[in-house]
Amino acid sequence: MRITFDELVKVFAEKLEKRGVPREDALLAGQILAQNSLDGIYSHGVNRFPRLVSYIDKGYIDPKAKAEKVASFGAYEQWDGHLALGMVSAKIAMDRAIEIAKQYGIGLVAIRNTNHWMRGGYYGWQAADQGMIGICWTNTQPNMPAWGAKDRRIGNNPFVMAVPRKNGEHIVLDSAMSQFSYGKIEMTKFEGKQLPVPGGFDEEGNMTTDPGAIEKTWRVLPVGYWKGSGMSILLDLVAAILAGGNTVTDIGKMTSDEYGLSQVLIAIDPERFNAPGFTEEAINRVIEDVTSSVPATEGKAVRYPGQNSLATRRKNLEEGIPVLDNIWEQISAL
Repeated sequence: MRITFDELVKVFAEKLEKRGVPREDALLAGQILAQNSLDGIYSHGVNRFPRLVSYIDKGYIDPKAKAEKVASFGAYEQWDGHLALGMVSAKIAMDRAIEIAKQYGIGLVAIRNTNHWMRGGYYGWQAADQGMIGICWTNTQPNMPAWGAKDRRIGNNPFVMAVPRKNGEHIVLDSAMSQFSYGKIEMTKFEGKQLPVPGGFDEEGNMTTDPGAIEKTWRVLPVGYWKGSGMSILLDLVAAILAGGNTVTDIGKMTSDEYGLSQVLIAIDPERFNAPGFTEEAINRVIEDVTSSVPATEGKAVRYPGQNSLATRRKNLEEGIPVLDNIWEQISAL
């Protein structure tokens, strides 16, 4: 089935209000979740909603809490999320980073004691829409083995970079430190498909493209093997240190679920020093060069980060957002 963006926002907001979320926050959360689905990231939009509600029910998310600033030094601020809705707190934190960047040229907000922000790329688009370079990342529960290990001790710690374009077709990278996010693995299994490249290990220790086999072991593959493993460890440490919050190790000792995270959101004004037009001209040169590459597969275009999201967004605005029947039944029954 396909559902309109406005209908998704309405349903999400109504369900969250019934769980005690103030209407303003419920609408904002609903808009973020619907936007993620609109852009084709269903694993961190409509498909994730039942789990989000379960975290409110379990007490991991305080529906009435608000993130607040606890310390500041120039362009750097430290915030406490107070276990409020993670996507609302992340949106507020990036808004603040953008505000600081307009004053200093750069703004950094590190937030502790927060919750899953759903799709990290949302906050990259948010910064780029304001003409800012956006950089942000989060730590997670321990859900990935370090390179050379079998048991999960590090996180897939998503990392986002965004560069603005005046036409709104921003360059946005949203990458977990695992080859595929858990949501992507689950979605591929739902669809009865195989991953395009190996995403983890099966019970015999062999790399596999079978999402079901990976789910049995949850031994996911770090992107770039040892490189992704190292990046994961450093992203976790920097986020926890800047936020004064939990590391992946700390989160893993609290519960089998994921809450109390540390995140960093940075905005940079690219026009602060450069001549007018420099940023746009540099972006266009690179994009034109990259997309004119000879494709490895005939008839398949070479794309830049964020291009697929734009194409999916346009299609879903016109045709409606696809929703799995069983997911919609779960949401309707909440």
